[in-house]
Amino acid sequence: MRRRLIAGNWKMNGTVPEAISLVQRLKLLVSDVQDRDIAVCPPFTLLDTVSKMIIDTRIYLGAQDMFWEEKGAFTGEISPLMLKEFNCTFVILGHSERRWIIGETDEFIAKKVESAIRNGLTPILCVGERLEDREAGKTKDVVISQLEGSLSLVKDPESIVIAYEPVWAIGTGKPAYPKDAVDVISMIREWYGSRFGKDKAEGVRILYGGSVTPSNIDDFMKESEIDGALVGGASLNADSFARIVKYLL
Repeated sequence: MRRRLIAGNWKMNGTVPEAISLVQRLKLLVSDVQDRDIAVCPPFTLLDTVSKMIIDTRIYLGAQDMFWEEKGAFTGEISPLMLKEFNCTFVILGHSERRWIIGETDEFIAKKVESAIRNGLTPILCVGERLEDREAGKTKDVVISQLEGSLSLVKDPESIVIAYEPVWAIGTGKPAYPKDAVDVISMIREWYGSRFGKDKAEGVRILYGGSVTPSNIDDFMKESEIDGALVGGASLNADSFARIVKYLL
């Protein structure tokens, strides 16, 4: 049985006082949760603050991105070693906002994924199609292309999480229906099995992300194929995020 994961992506939000207030309340609200993993992924500026606050809790820390080199002349970038210094467990890579706004390529993301694994971090690799891709019937082609490109350098896939995040559902309030998510996630697992072996495919956690809220999380998590959620805006409110963490409880 794959252990489910609920991860909150704060994106470019939060000051130190806001982070302290959010995490203090979140710790209280989820202190009794034991049968699933919880992660928060604040901006780089808040990693130190949040890292200290979640010591001796069941909450894991994640970052929102990283560069593939460990150090060097890469102005503005953050290395995997820097993330480990703050006790990060996860790092989000290939998010659609990085792909479509910043312009990151699959080749670029592949280097980050390989570096994260090599440095003891668990990548949360995001894949997903745009609305025009879906309407053109290209969802499978786009998602598989992203998987093949972004995982091209991975030889040992023991430590990896995949998040299916349809771009048209992110931040729009229009989530995919659970059945739509299951169809794509099942396809991802099938591809993963053909690439790395059936046993690896059965073990990899595949999350859904895109307008996940307290009101729809239960419907998604009733599906055994969905191993958790990557939550955006709703993770910025401790009560909302805690309700998502406590789906079906």
